[in-house]
Amino acid sequence: MALNVATLKTRSLTAVVFVAVMLVGLLWNFWSFLILFTIVHFGCWAEYFKLVEKIHNVTIDLFIKRFFAFCGFTFIIVFGIQNISYDAIISKAGFSISLKLLFWFILMICLIAFVAHNKQVSVRVKQMFFAGFIYISLPLALLLNLRDNYFVTNDEFNLLDLGKIYVCAVIFSIWINDTMAYIVGSLIGKTPFSKISPKKTWEGTIGGAILCVVVIATIAYFTHLLLVKDAAIIAALCAIFGTIGDLFESKLKRMANVKDSGTIMPGHGGFLDRFDSLLFAAPAVWIYVKLFMI
Repeated sequence: MALNVATLKTRSLTAVVFVAVMLVGLLWNFWSFLILFTIVHFGCWAEYFKLVEKIHNVTIDLFIKRFFAFCGFTFIIVFGIQNISYDAIISKAGFSISLKLLFWFILMICLIAFVAHNKQVSVRVKQMFFAGFIYISLPLALLLNLRDNYFVTNDEFNLLDLGKIYVCAVIFSIWINDTMAYIVGSLIGKTPFSKISPKKTWEGTIGGAILCVVVIATIAYFTHLLLVKDAAIIAALCAIFGTIGDLFESKLKRMANVKDSGTIMPGHGGFLDRFDSLLFAAPAVWIYVKLFMI
């Protein structure tokens, strides 16, 4: 597969803008990060609905679409945020209730009521919606949970905002892996990786993963923001699960018979096209961080 310079320029420019926007949202403060991924969350859900409609050849009521997207967003707020007024108390006339429990209660009641009483949507489409909940809302909640970490003291450095470091490592790993896989695959790729995505090659996939691990580990070595071992593992997880996420979204598009999930980003398609890797990589990194790093 020959390297298409024009396509590479478009993809690179879009990637630079994407990373710049992500970094502003991430590094400014926690709330800018929350706003950024609120937009990403609803954008991904909107495109997922379109794919579901095409796959099942149905038209879904706008209220139902908004209902599930809102439930997913409520879950992100309740589960993702752990340090900011997480157990706030609403008190009035001697009555108090945990805000966290209130959100959980509202979410569960809405979901149970919808499943039990709504007869206009087929069981299969309902299953696709709950799959979307796991596919979109849960990973973004875990990413937000990673971001919402206190400052900690390090033996060699003063205060490190681990939340920013974790998420930066994930975002940069995915960006580097995607870019390097495209370049290596274009230059030396010959062996098809999967029928789901014919343009992917084994050479590009392996080369992208190796370069991703090397670059992220090298950054960790010189900055001391993470242990080299942890940085390398995070990069490897992002490369592996990011590729799986990309293949999963490609499968959805094939089932829906569309080329891109959307058109918001030139050279990259829509929200799902851009964040498909992140949706699979975030849970894997979250599990590693929670089990082995905290």
